[in-house]
Amino acid sequence: MEKSVTNANGTTKGRDEETEESSKENNRNLALKTPKGARDHGPKAMAIRQRLLNQMIQVFRKHGAETIDTPVFELKQVLAGKYGEDAKLIYDLKDQGGELLALRYDLTVPFARYISMNNISTIKRYHIAKVYRRDNPQIMRGRYREFFQCDFDIAGTFDPMLPDAECIKVVCEILHDVGVGDFKVKLNHRKLLDGIFQACKVPPEMFHTVCSSIDKLDKIPWDAVRQEMIEQKGMKEETIDRIASYVTLHGGLELLNQLWEDEQLTRIPKACEALEDLQLLFQYCKLLQVANNISLDLSLARGLDYYTGIIFEAVLLSNDDNKLSVGSVAGGGRYDNLVGMFNPKRKQHVPCVGVSIGVERLFSIIEARSNDTMRTNETEVFVASAHKGLHLRRLEILNKLWTAGFKAEHSYRLNPKLLDQLQHCEELQIPYAIILGDDELARGIVKLREISSRQELEVSLDTLIEELHRRLYAS
Repeated sequence: MEKSVTNANGTTKGRDEETEESSKENNRNLALKTPKGARDHGPKAMAIRQRLLNQMIQVFRKHGAETIDTPVFELKQVLAGKYGEDAKLIYDLKDQGGELLALRYDLTVPFARYISMNNISTIKRYHIAKVYRRDNPQIMRGRYREFFQCDFDIAGTFDPMLPDAECIKVVCEILHDVGVGDFKVKLNHRKLLDGIFQACKVPPEMFHTVCSSIDKLDKIPWDAVRQEMIEQKGMKEETIDRIASYVTLHGGLELLNQLWEDEQLTRIPKACEALEDLQLLFQYCKLLQVANNISLDLSLARGLDYYTGIIFEAVLLSNDDNKLSVGSVAGGGRYDNLVGMFNPKRKQHVPCVGVSIGVERLFSIIEARSNDTMRTNETEVFVASAHKGLHLRRLEILNKLWTAGFKAEHSYRLNPKLLDQLQHCEELQIPYAIILGDDELARGIVKLREISSRQELEVSLDTLIEELHRRLYAS
């Protein structure tokens, strides 16, 4: 039985009626906007985005990757303890059905959970999906709270640096194919950073927190990072100055050779192991013809806790002698222990290396460069009628085109004006229009109009499919 409530004026309303009125009032006062850090994508934006994603998928598949998908939310404990100081950016969800959940922060931790849960020892995968971060959004720079990530990862026990080099090759191929300009892939090694911290007398328990400060050097100057380490982390100025003598260095093989000559550093086994990895990686990158795109940068830290070896980050360069970075568009590295965190009793170790492409940043750049003439649909043929009473024949021919695999459409008006139909084709840049007329149909033909040139020719209905196929698909 429906409950009722008595209003102040003495009238009685059912609970459902009151709820409906409240809902209407809320809608009247609603300010229509997208949530902070999110955006809508119209047809033009989606056309650009889909083309960009297709270019990436082509590269991933060329390298033999297969794709997977995981839930948009995970158990909160799956994500806990994997992101260091960035853990505060995870979106927690309320307790639903007895499970504490959180929206996924990235695609790497769910991938590691997937490997562990399914007892996988070897896989090369790509994954394109949305992730969520409770971050301060910067829309103009392609930084959102809801955004796509495009990941490529290689999991399994292999010889050193072969998978790592292929990840760097994948990054270079994608950035070259999408045409966003000059770029540089900055390299470093987590074990080299640990070795540097050890050589600089940083207490081992401070390694992660110092790493998180160093990771900010691409956003704020060294003086600000130095001040943070003194005031917030209680580091000694002498130790910080020693760190500065390393993290301000960047270069190629000459820097690697310089580090090999550093006696303090080469006394530390971890540092020597990292230098050997980097030397091998430089060799492989040269063979893969991407050596000109890489640079050893000792300020690169990649703040996420799960990295264990090689780390890298791709940045776009300005036109000023290719020196000034205008933003990171990809990042990744080796995370050999993450899978084992989910199942410590598992005997088989599953090392991993991977990269995440910053599709939102690339999309923002390409969208800003695009013009208004870009096609937002893929229609190849429009079936038009020259006069009234031909909508049934339009449907008949349209169905033949669809059955043959053509991308085709027509007007949803029974008797549209021919000029309006042709104008529609020009505005949407549809390549061809088939124009139906009673006289032509009586002779078993139609007019085929090339929209760009406005040239027309008569084509037999019997050969229409072949003629369209020849014009649209002949190489």
